[in-house]
Amino acid sequence: MSKQVNGKVYLVGAGPGDPGLLTLRAAQLLAGADAVVYDRLIHPEVLKHARPRARLLFVGKEGGGESVRQEEINALLISQARLGRSVVRLKGGDPFVFGRGGEEALALEEAGIAYEVVPGVSSGVAAPAAAGIPITHRGMSGSVTFATAHRVGKAPDWAHLARAETLVLFMTGSRLEEATLALIAAGRSPNTPTAIVEAGTWEHQRVLEAPLAGIAARARESSVGSPAMLVVGEVVSLRSQLRSLVESRPLVSEREQFLKAEAGHE
Repeated sequence: MSKQVNGKVYLVGAGPGDPGLLTLRAAQLLAGADAVVYDRLIHPEVLKHARPRARLLFVGKEGGGESVRQEEINALLISQARLGRSVVRLKGGDPFVFGRGGEEALALEEAGIAYEVVPGVSSGVAAPAAAGIPITHRGMSGSVTFATAHRVGKAPDWAHLARAETLVLFMTGSRLEEATLALIAAGRSPNTPTAIVEAGTWEHQRVLEAPLAGIAARARESSVGSPAMLVVGEVVSLRSQLRSLVESRPLVSEREQFLKAEAGHE
């Protein structure tokens, strides 16, 4: 009886959305994979890098909707590898930045499956950049804090987050108003420049700006969807000066549309 030979799992970051931000290593692995286990926020153009006969297995998660449990994803990765396959676990952004890549790596470690982590461009860096917001800037912000509004079993440390020079808050979703009120209650000025970046780096990217106290209402009025990221800090004010960067996006933000419309009436 021949000994079972396991395959290998690659936990691969696909970047924030724009297929041009996929790494060369990620593209090479996709081209040789037997199976690709991918998330909801993977651009269709990225999947075109997969070899024609690869099995494409969708395990997308969406807040508030039907999703595949993490335990099921772990089991799928293990079972595919035990068939001797090269498996690419394709995750939006970076696998180890709010991507549950650590959980999957631990499950593979326990199961004795060989694996490799391939970093990707995190949306926490890419989405603000695509929106024209430098998250650090000399004389204005020398540090940046990444956090998520969704915590399992523990509330965010709002007092700590309120002190961040620049705060990038992932997965705000339905908790946006709760998050902004908590930051203000913890001492952050309600007038702090704030932006929401919806679908950062995608073709349908939108950017909304408002003071911290008003950003939740602005998002609600504009029916902001997922994925969306909140950026809080003085660096947001630089966006109005970076005209060339902002206007180079496929779609300009609602603020730019408003300003252009107003200029047309003058």
